[in-house]
Amino acid sequence: MKRLDAAAADFEAVFAGLLNSADQAAPSISRDVAAIIAQVRSQGDAALFALTAQFDRTAIDAANIRVSDAEIEAAQAEIGADLHAALDLAASRIEAFAQAQMPNGIEYTDTLGVRLGMRWTPLDAVGIYVPGGKATYPSSVLMNALPAKVAGVGRIAMCVPMPGGVINPLVLAAARRAGVTEIYRIGGAQAVAALAYGTASIASVDRIVGPGNAYVAEAKRQVFGPVGIDSIAGPSNVLIIADAANDPAYIALDLLAQAEHDELAQSILITNDADFADLVARAVDAALVDLPRAAIAGASWRDHGAIIVVQNWTQAASLADRIAPEHLQLMLANHEPVFAAIRHAGAIFLGGNCPEAIGDYIAGPNHVLPTSRAARYASGLSVHDFLKRTTYVALSDQALGAIGPAAVVLAQAEGLDAHARSVACRLKSPLPG
Repeated sequence: MKRLDAAAADFEAVFAGLLNSADQAAPSISRDVAAIIAQVRSQGDAALFALTAQFDRTAIDAANIRVSDAEIEAAQAEIGADLHAALDLAASRIEAFAQAQMPNGIEYTDTLGVRLGMRWTPLDAVGIYVPGGKATYPSSVLMNALPAKVAGVGRIAMCVPMPGGVINPLVLAAARRAGVTEIYRIGGAQAVAALAYGTASIASVDRIVGPGNAYVAEAKRQVFGPVGIDSIAGPSNVLIIADAANDPAYIALDLLAQAEHDELAQSILITNDADFADLVARAVDAALVDLPRAAIAGASWRDHGAIIVVQNWTQAASLADRIAPEHLQLMLANHEPVFAAIRHAGAIFLGGNCPEAIGDYIAGPNHVLPTSRAARYASGLSVHDFLKRTTYVALSDQALGAIGPAAVVLAQAEGLDAHARSVACRLKSPLPG
C-alpha cells in the first residue's frame, strides 16, 4: 500500500505512478485472443466445444451448449425463499431506475416549416457476458439484462462460463427474473466471438455487454465494429474520501470490498487527517486476517492500494477528478460541497450509510461502470446502451424553398455537384448550373 502526502515535494510524480499502476500490471494478451476469435470464426461450434473443454474442463456439445428450461427451473427451486426475495427486490429497484431513464422522442416544426424529429428504437438482440471464474455474480445478470429488457430488446442471450460444469443456481434464477431468453454455458474470448459472429448454435447479436477478465475485455475490443460493446473494462477501483468522524473499521471494509474482486483492483482513501489514515491502515490489516478472499484482497491492497493525506476537501475533489474513479464514496459530515465539485466519477455514494457495496446489489443504478479513468468521458451502463436514436426530416415546398438554395451553395463549394443538383432539381427556381 502506498502512503502519499499531497504536501510532499515528490507528490506529483508518485501520484502519476499511482494512476498508472493497475493498468501497467495488466498482461498483453491480444495475440492469444485474436487466435481464439479466428478459431471460432473458422470452426464455429467445434471451436466452442474444444475451447470449453480446454479452459473450463467441461464437455459440451450441440445438445447441451444451451442451458435448458428444466435446468433453470431446478435452479430456481434450489435457492431459498430469502434469496428469492432479495433477488426480486434488487430486480425491482434496478428495473424501476432503468424505466425512469427511458428517453422521450423529439418532434417539432420550425419557423421555416421544416419538420424535425428524433425517435428511439431498441436493439434487436443483445449478448450478455457474466463472469464465472473467481466469483459468480447474479447481480451482474440483473444489471446487464434488466436495462435491455426495459429498453424493449427482443432477444437477450447470455454466456456464462461453468468451470467443471458447475454454476451458481442463483445466476440462472437471476437470468429468468431479468428476462434473459437464452443461456449458453461458455465463457472467455470464445463466448464473445460466438456472440459477435454467430455459430450454428448461437445466433449473432447487435451489442455485447458485461464485465469479464482481461481476455474477455480484449475480445470485446477486437470484435467492436461488427457488433457494439458497452466498454473495455479494466481493473475495478474505488476512491473513498473520508473524514475522521468515520469508524476506521468501516472504511477498511469498504476498501477491501473493492480489493477482493481481483488482484489488479485498486482501492484508494483520501483523508485530511494523518492519524485517521494510520487507523484505517491498521484496520485493513486486521480485517484481512479472517477475510475469506484475503489472498486476492491483500495482493490488491499491497500492490495498488493507497492512502492520500490532503490539506483540504477542495484539494481532495481536484485529485478525485484526476483519478476519475469507477466508484466514489463521499464519507463526509458535509459531503454536498465536494459532491457538487466532482465532475468525473462512474457512480457516487453519499454519506456514511451508503458504501459502494450497496450499489453493487440493491440501490438501483447500474454497477457496470467506466474503469481505467474512463469516467472522464464515459458513463455507466443504462437503457441508452440498448436504444438507438434516429433523426428524421420532412420538407414542405415552402420549407425546401427556404433552406434548399443554401444547401446548393454549400454543396457546390465542396465540389459535390450531384449533391447540389439533387436539391436544385426540386426547387421551383433551380440555381444556374
